[in-house]
Amino acid sequence: MDTNDPKVKRTIRNLTMWIDRDLCIGAATCVAIAPKAWVLDDEAKAIILDTAEEESDEILIEAAKGCPVMAIFVVDKKTGKQLFP
Repeated sequence: MDTNDPKVKRTIRNLTMWIDRDLCIGAATCVAIAPKAWVLDDEAKAIILDTAEEESDEILIEAAKGCPVMAIFVVDKKTGKQLFP
């Protein structure tokens, strides 16, 4: 998938987040923590939902931290600082 695809990379408020689909193992921890932000597609890989902005920044970061293979990256849009991993 293209990293410019909004299902793979998206900016939510001050966070830019993306999923490394090569790392994703489909554990679905992100889905359990932030069900309005993540879902597994037909390849059992996480994708970002259009409703992701309904989750708080804190929950989005917690979902990234919950990933057992650290496949979700979160960057502060304002500072460019990588928040996770």
